[in-house]
Amino acid sequence: MGRGTVIKDKDLKVRIPAGVDNNSRLRLRGEGEAGSHGGPPGDLYVVIRVEPDTMFERQGQNLIIGREISFVEAALGHRLEVPTLDDPVNLDIPKGTQSGEVFRLRGLGLPHPGSTHQGDLLVEVRVKTPTKLNKRQEELLREFSAIEAKKLATKAKDFFKKAKDKVMGE
Repeated sequence: MGRGTVIKDKDLKVRIPAGVDNNSRLRLRGEGEAGSHGGPPGDLYVVIRVEPDTMFERQGQNLIIGREISFVEAALGHRLEVPTLDDPVNLDIPKGTQSGEVFRLRGLGLPHPGSTHQGDLLVEVRVKTPTKLNKRQEELLREFSAIEAKKLATKAKDFFKKAKDKVMGE
C-alpha cells in the first residue's frame, strides 16, 4: 500500500543575513516535509557553517586583525592603513605604543543580524624588532641607549632622595 508521497530534489535560494555566526539556524517556512493527512508542509532548518577568514579573526560581531609596525614607528607614532570589510581606513598609532596594544575602530566589524548595530574592528599592533642593523643604525641605538640609561639613573637618584627625606623627616 502506497503512502502517496514522492521524494524529489528542489533547489532553493536562501538569503543569508549578514553577520550570522557558525551554527546559526535559518527557518524556511513551508519548505520541509509534506504534512500528514493532507496537512501543510513543515519547515526546513538550514544550519550555517562559516568558514574562517584568512585576514580577520572573529570574536562575536567584532573582527580582530594583527598588524606589524617597526619599533621606530611605535616610538615616534605612525599612520597605519588598516583593511576593513569595505575600504581601508587610516589608524593613527600614538607615540610610545607598546607591542600587543589593541586599538578599537567602532562600527567596522560585522553587523548584528536583525539590527542596525555593528561590531568593532580590533587592531592588535605587534612591534617588530629589526634583526639586521647597519653600522650607523647601531651607533644611533647605542647613543639612544646611553641617553635612556642617564634618565633611569636620574630617576633612581630622585626616588632614593625622596625616600630618604621621608624617612628622616618622620
